[in-house]
Order: sequence, then structure tokens, then C-alpha cells
Amino acid sequence: MDWLKKIPIGQYVSGQSSWLRSIDPRIKLSWILSFLITPILANSLWRISTAFVLLIITFFSFLPPRIWWRSLVFLLVFSLFIGSLSIVLPASEISNELTIRAPDEIEGAIVLSRSWEVFRLGPFDFVGVSIGPLIIDRRSAELGIKTSTLIFTVIHSVNLMLITTPPEDLVWTIRWFFAPLKLLGFPLEKLSFQLLLALRFLPLVQEELQNLFRSIGVRAIDFRKLGLKSSLSLFVSLGERLLSNILLRAEQGADSLMSREGLWLSSQQLRPSIVVNPKYLWLNLGSIFLLLIAISLRCMYGTT
Repeated sequence: MDWLKKIPIGQYVSGQSSWLRSIDPRIKLSWILSFLITPILANSLWRISTAFVLLIITFFSFLPPRIWWRSLVFLLVFSLFIGSLSIVLPASEISNELTIRAPDEIEGAIVLSRSWEVFRLGPFDFVGVSIGPLIIDRRSAELGIKTSTLIFTVIHSVNLMLITTPPEDLVWTIRWFFAPLKLLGFPLEKLSFQLLLALRFLPLVQEELQNLFRSIGVRAIDFRKLGLKSSLSLFVSLGERLLSNILLRAEQGADSLMSREGLWLSSQQLRPSIVVNPKYLWLNLGSIFLLLIAISLRCMYGTT
């Protein structure tokens, strides 16, 4: 019942065994934003390449495999499963009244591409695959690729940043990027400290969820005998209990903060030592150079 603890998604793991920990958090956040933004309106080749780059970074990051291999396997299986469903399940109902004439029947019609071609390599092409009443064509294949790669890219890129970046460094980085908003009167210091507390509460949420699943396992509930309605009612009550426990923990944290006169840390006190350390200068400059190359490649080859 400790499978949530064996898949630490989004939790910082201390250590010195990876070069990802030595990159400036501002550059690291810029890389994450590129992984999140560049797949928008990109072709399938760019989306697949982005997923492969994430895999290469993971394998050559020198992080201990015990930190990332369980979450990586779980995320790959989940992404492939959702992508497979996106390929075979119909996105909408086809109207029986809609009739489409074949392009050969129209004189002078120019066919740019055939949407039922799944893949083309020179003179060889792989046309649509039929699985019973379901047909896999180019559009369904692209939808499956977009869905699976988007899930993998978003979750795994953010997970790599969170497991190698302390919450204090991440809060300072976000505060640094949004510094111009302070001129407009935004309380950035207070919001940054609230974000730090929220990141600290992530392990507590996981612990509460783990305790609820353990309580179900100990009681050995037979969901077949309960039925659909009773099982749904049980999970709703578990959600209410989870929310009440999280709010109780948040209230306890707020009380402890107010007992210390409600003081919060300034973001300048959270400035990481990596920023001022000249030992990591070439690593940061190389990361910026590779980021610019990635953006250039996206503009040249990643368009739809």
C-alpha cells in the first residue's frame, strides 16, 4: 500500500549527484516553459522529438534511478494507454446525411495529401489500418501522438524540475521573473511565501491520500457486493475526508505561523547560492545556448 511513496512525482530529493541540480533555476524554469509551450501547434515530429529529448536528459542526468524509474515507467504506460484510446476511439459521430465525392470524380481537382495515410517514406506509404469497425488514419494517428506526447512532456518535464530544485529556489525564481509586477502594487513577497507553503504541503497531501487508500485496503472492502451506487458514495466520502484533512493541516500551519507573529520570509532570503557561484558559469551558458538552438529548431522544423 506504499505505492504512492515509491512514485515520488513532484517532490524534491536532496543530493549532489546530478548536473541538473547545478543549473541556475531561472534557466531551468525557462527550459520547462519551452517544453510546455513549443508543442503548441507543432507537428508530430517535434512532439516526438521533445519526448525523446526528455528521455535522453533523464538517462544522462546522473540522477539515482530509484528516484525516477518508477514514475517514468508509470507515466510512459499511462501516456501510451491514453494515446491508444485517442487513436481508436471516434472523436465525433459521422453524419449519415453527409456525402463526400471522391477526388477522382471532380475534374481539375488537386489532392495535396491523403489523410488516410498513416506514414509515408519515399515511395512507400502505410495506409489506414482497420480494426473491426474502427479505422486508424493519419488524423487519428496524429491525435494519439499529440495526446500521449503532451501528457508525457508536461508531467515529466515538471517532475524533473521539482525533484532537482528546492522549493525555496523555485519560489525565488518565480519572484525574479514577476518582479516588474511589484511596480503595479502586487504583493509579490506575500504571494511568494504562500507559494512556498503550498509546495511544502505537497508531501502532506500525498500522505493523507496514502492513509485513505491504506484504510480501504485494511478493511478489505468488496466493491462487487457494494454495487455501483454504494461504491461511488464511498469514494465521494473519501474525497470529503481528504479535503477536510488537508484543510485541517493548512489551519494548523496557519496557526503556527500566526503564533510567530505572522512573519514571512522575504524572497531575497531564499536566493540560491548557485546563482552567485562562478563554478557553474559554463554550465549555465551552455544551457542558454542549447535553449536558443531548441527555439530556432522549433521555428524552422516544428511548424505544422
